[in-house]
Amino acid sequence: MTRTRANTIAAAGIVALIFVGFAHGEEVQDKAVKVNTEPESTAARQSTVPAKQREGGTASRSSAESGKDFTSVLGTLKQETAKSRDRQDGGKARATQGKEFTDPTTGMAFVPVKGGCFQMGDTFGDGNDTEKPVHEVCVSDFAMGKYEVTQGQWKSIMGSNPSYFSSCGDTCPVESVSWNYVQEFLRKLNKRSGKIYRLPTEAEWEYACRSGGKSEKYCGGNDVDAVAWYDKNSGGKTHPAGEKRPNGLGLYDMSGNVWEWVSDWYVSDYYRTSPKDNPQGPSLGSSRVYRGGGWHGVPVSVRAGGRGGFGAPDYRFDILGFRLVAPVQ
Repeated sequence: MTRTRANTIAAAGIVALIFVGFAHGEEVQDKAVKVNTEPESTAARQSTVPAKQREGGTASRSSAESGKDFTSVLGTLKQETAKSRDRQDGGKARATQGKEFTDPTTGMAFVPVKGGCFQMGDTFGDGNDTEKPVHEVCVSDFAMGKYEVTQGQWKSIMGSNPSYFSSCGDTCPVESVSWNYVQEFLRKLNKRSGKIYRLPTEAEWEYACRSGGKSEKYCGGNDVDAVAWYDKNSGGKTHPAGEKRPNGLGLYDMSGNVWEWVSDWYVSDYYRTSPKDNPQGPSLGSSRVYRGGGWHGVPVSVRAGGRGGFGAPDYRFDILGFRLVAPVQ
């Protein structure tokens, strides 16, 4: 079924209202608007993409051609973001964890993250009950994607672009991808690369967002405009990866731009029973967790501790994307 822009605005509006409710401590039930439910078949997915995307400038190319084009674009992006960071921090050294590396199959950059323990949840006291109680969590070493997975990287593996904001270009985050569709992407990526990439756990995601478990309101500090694209500065759309200030680990856009799927099932009171060491989330559920907020959201929704969990695994929204975890090298 072809999704209309009205559906998208309705979904964005309701998710934003949900988090306004969160800010006032209200109990919120599963109110997400289902923009589209997709059987995970190629034909069904293609039918959800507007005709202008299937037939116009976003027609699919071969994986090799897309990958070659994106490698060039990625190089330009790295140069520009490096210049931007130097302007923003006056050339001061930034916190890093080991040596970052790039996957040759897609050009994805990964930043090694040294594991540790931190306080997970509503540490600033402005969240909702799903973020409580604040509890200590410890995670092992991992490597987190430096950027959200982009449209160019998605096309290099899948051969097509499902994004609503396809005109944003190859360096913008891919969106309108369900959790199930991301699993198909991972199967193909892992087969081609010979590695085991995956979604982060919710605990890994928040630890990385908080620059290695620090007390930060947003992913990279307490200034939302410096680190996030959200409703007041996004212009109602996504933006190229890496234009905002990175967090202390050198990770970009963990607050805002698009929400990011994680691996965990969503249960509202999971924090009450979560184990301390490397929690994997509930064993069962009906929806998956997503984190970080998006271009449509109010500031409370892009906080480091904010949780989203109103999306069944086959839901697709133009506010939902993802980033990956790679094996530690």
